[in-house]
Amino acid sequence: MIDERTTRLEMSRLCKSLFDRGFSVGTAGNVSVRLPDGMLMTPTNVRLGDLEPERISKLDANGTHVGGDAPTKEVFLHQAMLDTLPEAGAVVHLHSTWATALSCLSDTNTDDCVPPLTPYVVMRVGPVKLLPYVKPGDPRMGDMIRALNGQFSAVLLGNHGPVVAGKTLASAVAAAEELEETCKLLIALRGLPMRMLSSDNVAELNATFGRI
Repeated sequence: MIDERTTRLEMSRLCKSLFDRGFSVGTAGNVSVRLPDGMLMTPTNVRLGDLEPERISKLDANGTHVGGDAPTKEVFLHQAMLDTLPEAGAVVHLHSTWATALSCLSDTNTDDCVPPLTPYVVMRVGPVKLLPYVKPGDPRMGDMIRALNGQFSAVLLGNHGPVVAGKTLASAVAAAEELEETCKLLIALRGLPMRMLSSDNVAELNATFGRI
């Protein structure tokens, strides 16, 4: 059984870690965690490094705000990810530098924008879809995620940044970190002959480890 107080403390600790290490700047980025009776979500216009556990927003199972400060305006994308990925327990949305940079490049492959460059991006993140730009907080963002029918546990929002789901908050944070580092490698290697993992390599990793 998930303990809400413990979850609030973990959210505060991990969000501060992301902020302190530069994965989020200013008031950018937001995080949600599934609860048995709804979800916890970072409040709007609050730095991830300054979260007070008792002020984290709580929404009920219908998405109604029932406690804490007002939730992030990106509530639609969090609800869509959790609704379409029943195995997911948390969602992390960042504006991290390298993943956002990849989402701004005009030649990024929209259907497979983060190819299998390393084993850990396969194991932690999986395939990544690039979604078209809409303004932050636009409900269409949630509609686009729902249209994916749970096929992707990670997406890049065009000219905006990454959204990553995980079984737990810790695994979602680890996947968001892995995605950022892989995007950094991809941009660092642009123009150079890259060697990707083969489809057999990917299949072996998926069979051996699944998604960690």
